[in-house]
Amino acid sequence: TMEGWTEVLYWMNDAIGYDIPWIYFVSLVIFGSFFIINLVLGVLSGEFSKEREKAVARGELQKAQESKQMEEDMIGYMDWLIEAEDVDEEGNKRAAIAKKKMMKKFGWYKHSEDGGESDSDDDIAYLDDDSGFCASLMAKMMANSFCDQLCQLNHSFRKNCRVAVKTTNFYWLVLLLVFLNTVASASEHYGQPKWLTEMQERANKILLLLFTLEMLMKMYAFGLQIYFMALFNRFDCFVVCGGILETLLVELDVIPPIGISVLRCIRLLRIFKMTRHWAALSDLVTSLLNSMKAICSLLLLLFLFLIIFALLGMQLFGGKFNFDETQMKRSTFDSFPQALLTCFQILTGEDWNAVMYDGIMAYGGPIFPNMVVCIYFVILFVCGNYILLNVFLAIAVDNLASGGGKKKVEEKKEEEEEWDEDEEKENEDEANEEDDWQENEELRAIEGLEGVAPLKPEFSGPKEKIVPIPDGSSFFILGKKNWCSDTQIMFSLRCLPWRSF
Repeated sequence: TMEGWTEVLYWMNDAIGYDIPWIYFVSLVIFGSFFIINLVLGVLSGEFSKEREKAVARGELQKAQESKQMEEDMIGYMDWLIEAEDVDEEGNKRAAIAKKKMMKKFGWYKHSEDGGESDSDDDIAYLDDDSGFCASLMAKMMANSFCDQLCQLNHSFRKNCRVAVKTTNFYWLVLLLVFLNTVASASEHYGQPKWLTEMQERANKILLLLFTLEMLMKMYAFGLQIYFMALFNRFDCFVVCGGILETLLVELDVIPPIGISVLRCIRLLRIFKMTRHWAALSDLVTSLLNSMKAICSLLLLLFLFLIIFALLGMQLFGGKFNFDETQMKRSTFDSFPQALLTCFQILTGEDWNAVMYDGIMAYGGPIFPNMVVCIYFVILFVCGNYILLNVFLAIAVDNLASGGGKKKVEEKKEEEEEWDEDEEKENEDEANEEDDWQENEELRAIEGLEGVAPLKPEFSGPKEKIVPIPDGSSFFILGKKNWCSDTQIMFSLRCLPWRSF
């Protein structure tokens, strides 16, 4: 474990000289600690990653099966709907009745069936009968044109506020305020002059006001539901509300001024906002947070492990570390808190061998029957330090690797989405062109039916000049005196543009 190995080397040098011991100890440290132990930890990390990949694969297979089952159920449901629509001839009427009932139950406005516009008097009477006083009052307020203008103004102002909050200048302004808050907090020292204390108090109030305005702007721009979806916004709201509460209590002389309070120091954590525009640091922080979420169960297991070994240590070594009356031992198992702290010290590996030596001496010294108690310390150190604590590292490394892979997948998805959006835009443009062409065709058809001269295409050829039939010709049937022929020609000429079109 490399803990206190140099002292053992020095003892060996004092016993047999300086020639041979260093070869043994250096070889043991290099091959035993640097290679063998790290290989064991690497195998442990690799096995953990494999098990996690297997778990992910099982989850993906289960999701695929569930999605397939859902698709089959959806297909069956759609078939049932189609059959029901074929059987039920009055489905549209029932749907209209159900829609009216839903609008009557939840809606504030009652739209007319023919024009699609709402009548304010009917709306108010309808709401007075069914939705109650509050709904009718709201309908009266919304029916006012001035209220509509206020709503439009509020919508535009909120949109501009949202754009301003998302800008980079606003972000750097907040970071500047965080830096000033850090300087104000770091400027306090022992024996400072009175004017500096007053300046710090004023700076604290001004910065608190600015941070409150920032929080209110974000709440107004995004809305409370979207604002509180981010964990950092919740933390920010907690810090600001705590600072406001502290300032009010100090101003009302409820509590004495406490200088740099804990809540004011927590505000310094706002510096982590810089991760928003620093991609590498943002990925690292995200991976660490995901690691903390993943190791919650492992932390609980480690805590139970500490409790079990602390109680076992109290049974084995409770009140037995007082063999040397000239020296008071710090690491003991006399009480549960001391035993818990001693076990945690052994897990960290800091001077754990000294505690083991004290445990051996508590049972009479380094002789064979009493040496068995060292198994307790060896098991605690190996299981706690080499296994449990190194699983934390395995989880962190695995999350970092998976975070990088997820980022690449997300970038690829974004590129595919952009490509799909471009294709959709092109398809929409083509569809709009086809719709415009169809509308023009329908308009021309309607104009032709109404007797209006239809629009002629630009590519139509020139008119053919009709040569008159000479009098006394053999084509008497097509002559001017034949009134039946005139009627037929006029009818054909009148229908000619429609047929050619």
